[in-house]
Amino acid sequence: MAAAAVAASGCGVCPVSWSSSAVKRRAGESDGAGIDRLSLGSRGSRIREGRVRCDRLLRPRFTHLLARRTMGSGSVLRAMSSSAAPQVELESRRSEVSDAISQSLSNCLTETQLDETVKGIGKKIRGKVRDIYDAGDHLVLVTTDRQSAFDRVLASVPFKGQVLNETSSWWFDNSQHITANAVVSIPDPNVTIARKCSVFPVEFVVRGYVTGSTSTSLWTVYQKGVRNYCGNELVEGLVKNQRLDENILTPTTKAEDHDMPISGKEIVEQGLMSREDYDEVSRRALALFAFGQEVARKHGLLLVDTKYEFGKTSDGTIVLLDEVHTPDSSRYWVAASYEERQRCGLEPQNIDKEFLRLWFKDNCNPYEDKILPDAPAELVSELSWRYILLFETITGKKIELPNTQEPIHDRITRNVERALQELQQ
Repeated sequence: MAAAAVAASGCGVCPVSWSSSAVKRRAGESDGAGIDRLSLGSRGSRIREGRVRCDRLLRPRFTHLLARRTMGSGSVLRAMSSSAAPQVELESRRSEVSDAISQSLSNCLTETQLDETVKGIGKKIRGKVRDIYDAGDHLVLVTTDRQSAFDRVLASVPFKGQVLNETSSWWFDNSQHITANAVVSIPDPNVTIARKCSVFPVEFVVRGYVTGSTSTSLWTVYQKGVRNYCGNELVEGLVKNQRLDENILTPTTKAEDHDMPISGKEIVEQGLMSREDYDEVSRRALALFAFGQEVARKHGLLLVDTKYEFGKTSDGTIVLLDEVHTPDSSRYWVAASYEERQRCGLEPQNIDKEFLRLWFKDNCNPYEDKILPDAPAELVSELSWRYILLFETITGKKIELPNTQEPIHDRITRNVERALQELQQ
């Protein structure tokens, strides 16, 4: 959740400018494992749930039952979740959260203007989800409630920005034994203040399963006969959603329009990173992913794939940036039902925004239509609940719902002003 870059040279890092499109792009949202282009939750065929025996297995610490519902002319995926806690406790929590979500549907953080309300910070760089402000030696990164897919904003989801920011904050805090990060402080539920650094022009996508359906996803290229992908040798006979024998890196280059898969050898040959930096970042990325899988598994989830960004501070320290293991940057499946559903030929049960993507695909052409229909409030509320549920499941903490009577922007302004003043002391 932290970081973009200032120009740097002589460290094997691609120098970038704050006004560049590359930095603007990094302010946007990831859609999982390399991001929408590497397809978080793009499933090829839509999940049509029946009354199959596989669903009898759903009794883990965290379970996710998918059912089809119809709203208007489109089909909708609804999620029902349960945990080790009594069902009545979960339903009580959901009721409490749902009331807050409903009250906040018209009070989402869609836009920020801190350059107008906080003295001394630069103009906003607006991404799909994040707004980034230059504050001298630091960056102020505000995670909004904007929901992105198909390379455009689809809706505003209550508390989404807070959940993403606090999810990343939790992972940043709990992964420092693996890597340093650029985070300086979290002065507000929606805000991260980070050190400026030079960002490596490579996204480190880590995969544990053969899945996905877009042009660059592992399953798509495997179906086309590719057996060496980003320097990884793939054996014959793999099936969709199968777990790999070991986690692999499938890096991509950063590009404004399309991320391109690339091998470690090509990264070094093209001068994108030095061999030493690439090897070190690769080691950290794989270690972070293994740690994330371990934590997820303890809570009944499978961390399927994700992406990481790294950079260097002015003193040459390699640090973790951006976001970590959020539902936007990662794909999560339900562990308890995975094996049986795989045997049944069913798609894994998942926690992501795929159901909202499917609604838009059912009701419009989200790639070509200039004007999109409004997302139904019920779907927006459901997505908000899923984000909160995932956060609380992974962290074991209840998210502190903000006081909806105070405008979010006023709160952020106050907290950022105070944090920046403390940094100057």
